[in-house]
Amino acid sequence: MDTLMPLDADGRPLNVLRLRSGGAHTLMVGATSTRNAVAFDPGTRVVSLYATGPCFISFGAADVVAGSADHYFPFGICCDLAIADAHGQGATHIAAVRADTDCRLYVSEKV
Repeated sequence: MDTLMPLDADGRPLNVLRLRSGGAHTLMVGATSTRNAVAFDPGTRVVSLYATGPCFISFGAADVVAGSADHYFPFGICCDLAIADAHGQGATHIAAVRADTDCRLYVSEKV
């Protein structure tokens, strides 16, 4: 079935989501890896990302670190990404490092 809805980590469409109250994160992205200080809520399965500059991102636990070998994330687009599988297991943090110049990465949890 074709869909424009975001997919979970198992490729299943997620219903339309709303922003989680208290689930907004802003990361100041520079030359060294930084991550969100407060973990994602355990019920969060999708996050929306927007960056003001290009960066590299990585999802994981509280010790996740991003580097230039991680996923490139361009600036100026909004992208929804699944962070949990069908069993609700997933990342609690996102880390980012700049690809070019310092920037901000805005992360919104969705439920």
